[in-house]
Amino acid sequence: MDLPTSAAKPFAALPAALATALAASWLGLAGPALAQTTVTKSETVPAGKQARLVIVPNLKKDCSLGPMPEIKVVTPPTSGSLITKAGKLKTPAKYRCPNKDAEVQAIFYQSNSGYTGSDGVVVEIKNSDGEIEKRDIRITVDKADKPKDDKKSGTDL
Repeated sequence: MDLPTSAAKPFAALPAALATALAASWLGLAGPALAQTTVTKSETVPAGKQARLVIVPNLKKDCSLGPMPEIKVVTPPTSGSLITKAGKLKTPAKYRCPNKDAEVQAIFYQSNSGYTGSDGVVVEIKNSDGEIEKRDIRITVDKADKPKDDKKSGTDL
């Protein structure tokens, strides 16, 4: 039994449309590709205290305001917890967009009570330009009373 020709035409066009879509995606023409880089860094934090691990402003590369950055926890810490906060800050004078008021997203880490040793977290950050960066943060929880960087200690952004 043959199908009517009007019903067969959409099916005949399907392989060509599929081939075109596959070719376009292979060539990168299907839409903007989101570049992803991985940055590994180490942080020393005081035992039992909150310490800022990441802070990201809503500034684009051209220093104009953009959408709030998105932070996604890929691998949570095993011996502590993460706290996310949002707020407003003025960027530091040495930042690529100096002395600019911006909204920020930040992640703070606090170790479990009495814990000292190694921990880690992996987060993905989508910045205001839509670029995605993966951060692999290796944490050393130290008995030290005072962190090495006072600006990162505490609950303030």
